[in-house]
This record gives sequence, structure tokens and C-alpha cells, in this order.
Amino acid sequence: MSITVRLPTVLRPQANGQSTVKVEGSNVGEVVNSLVAAYPGLQSNLLDDSGSVRKFVNIYINDEDIRFLDKLQTPVSEGDEVAILPAVAGG
Repeated sequence: MSITVRLPTVLRPQANGQSTVKVEGSNVGEVVNSLVAAYPGLQSNLLDDSGSVRKFVNIYINDEDIRFLDKLQTPVSEGDEVAILPAVAGG
């Protein structure tokens, strides 16, 4: 199924300047894998050497943080929106 992924400004150059892209997947992990397959330049920004999502990358599905759901196993449905956001720190 086709899922919309929202990308932050910092990642858009690796996705041909697009703010949203459509990829396939039945859970968040498959969506991320489809995203890096379609736009390989995103891989080093999103995934570490073991293939896990980097600690400073936050992923939301319909505005809910996947860390509080089933993480990468969180299922997605047609019409869902996955947002990728870099972590922000400050003081």
C-alpha cells in the first residue's frame, strides 16, 4: 500500500527536493526500507551501520511517536502519514 512520508527540510535534497514522497510498506520498518531504496542518499541520515534508525531521528505515524507504539513494527494503512523529524536539542 502507498504511504505518504513527510521529510524535513534537511533531508529533502536527498529526495530530489520533495517535501513528501509516496512509498510502499505494511509497517514503519518497510516504509523506511522502501524510502532508502527509492532515495539511497537518505540511508546514512536515517539508519546506522546495523540498519537501525539513528538515535537522533524521530519517526511519527499520524502524529504519534513510534517509540510509544510498536517501533518499526508499527503497522501502517492506506492514507497514513509517516513523518521523519530530526531530534532537536538546546538549552
